[in-house]
Amino acid sequence: MTTAAIQIESLSKHYGRVRAVDGVSLTVAPGQVYGFLGPNGAGKSTTMRMLLGLVRPTKGRAFLLGRPCGSVRARAAGVVGALVEDPAFYGYLTARRNLALLARLSGGVPALEIDRVLHLVGLRDYGRRRVSAFSHGMKQRLALAQALLPRPRVLLLDEPTNGLDPRGRVEMRALLQRLSQEGVTIFLSSHLLEEVERLCTHLAFLSRGRLLVAGKTADLLASEMVRVELRARPDWQARRLLTNRPEVQGLRRQEDALTFSCPRPALAEINAALVGEGVAVLALVPQEESLEELYLRLTEEAPTGAADV
Repeated sequence: MTTAAIQIESLSKHYGRVRAVDGVSLTVAPGQVYGFLGPNGAGKSTTMRMLLGLVRPTKGRAFLLGRPCGSVRARAAGVVGALVEDPAFYGYLTARRNLALLARLSGGVPALEIDRVLHLVGLRDYGRRRVSAFSHGMKQRLALAQALLPRPRVLLLDEPTNGLDPRGRVEMRALLQRLSQEGVTIFLSSHLLEEVERLCTHLAFLSRGRLLVAGKTADLLASEMVRVELRARPDWQARRLLTNRPEVQGLRRQEDALTFSCPRPALAEINAALVGEGVAVLALVPQEESLEELYLRLTEEAPTGAADV
């Protein structure tokens, strides 16, 4: 049996009565690009810090390539690289010097390795420039270069495209896709859902510290829930009927149409109910949910009870 790249088992982190992470279990297979999604305060960064051994769990356990998170073996070169905090470098030093100093903390790396990662992240021509002259996006690239120095098999990224312009996001996506093809497992959080949908093979949704759902991106987007656009007359009567049906979720008005989500099998019954009440159905158009719509539906429906951190 192949060892999971990341194995999370009933992981929790409590700060007094506040449950930042609450019983999360998740398995990430080698080579997957796994999107870890949720609102601000959902517990994503806390989970990543526990994976890196920066925060001690209250309960549960987690493993990187079969090695307990936080152990010396899990921190060994070639296991994990991470970008989970705002980039912090010595501004008066060059990019190359910063990378050399940071690498020395784990035994150092050859100069050619520094050249390699600077080239990977698009900073080949800026290695001898002081970091104080770097934009936020360039510092983000440099932080990724640092994460790639040990040639990790698992890469943890918290908002990796933060501060990048559109071209930079395209280049970052291409780099992560290439790393994945080379066998690197990527576990990332991001609020740029369009980028996530293009990049991630798998998704997990977190809200208020709890895991809502996880699975293949294609499967989650092709669930039996569909987004529906309805044009009907009289509009007010259609809205009243839909409001009273429990299978209808997220009912909204968009220009001259009503939109909502419902299970696909319920469409015929909803149509019959509208016609039976004398509503003229001009158009009833089902569409697959986008990742943005799935995200909003899941997080809006998330149960309360766990506090945000």
